[in-house]
Amino acid sequence: MTVPKKIIALNKRARFDYFIEENIEAGIVLYGSEVKSLRNGQGSIAESYASDEGDELFLINAFIPVYNEASRFNHEPRRPRKLLVRRRQLNKLLVSIHKKGMTLVPLSFYFNERGIAKVELGLAAGKKKHDKRSTEKARDWEREKGRLVRDKG
Repeated sequence: MTVPKKIIALNKRARFDYFIEENIEAGIVLYGSEVKSLRNGQGSIAESYASDEGDELFLINAFIPVYNEASRFNHEPRRPRKLLVRRRQLNKLLVSIHKKGMTLVPLSFYFNERGIAKVELGLAAGKKKHDKRSTEKARDWEREKGRLVRDKG
């Protein structure tokens, strides 16, 4: 029996603001107090993004609150955290970011089956205002259709 992944944080806004072209799973370098805080189900990636600095990727502006029991060995809540991806995949991402003008957006933060913290990144292109309106209209129609089926059926 496989254990499902335990989702810590979702970035629901990312799918509304961006067209997600490709999903990438990346490891993340964390301190012990950060892992403890995440295991408590705390953390947010709502306003975060991934950025390249040199030949490495970093998760910027992700919020992992201070773990109170760690006392003086605590971490900074919004520090940049290094993302771990394979070299070939990193080169491909860097080409997409620099030449095609795409963005790396974190979609979810979770623990995998082995209990290792992972980040799901989306290689994304930004939506225009009219694209967002059509997405919202389609979502509202799906909701209304569900109500109609439930009431009639």
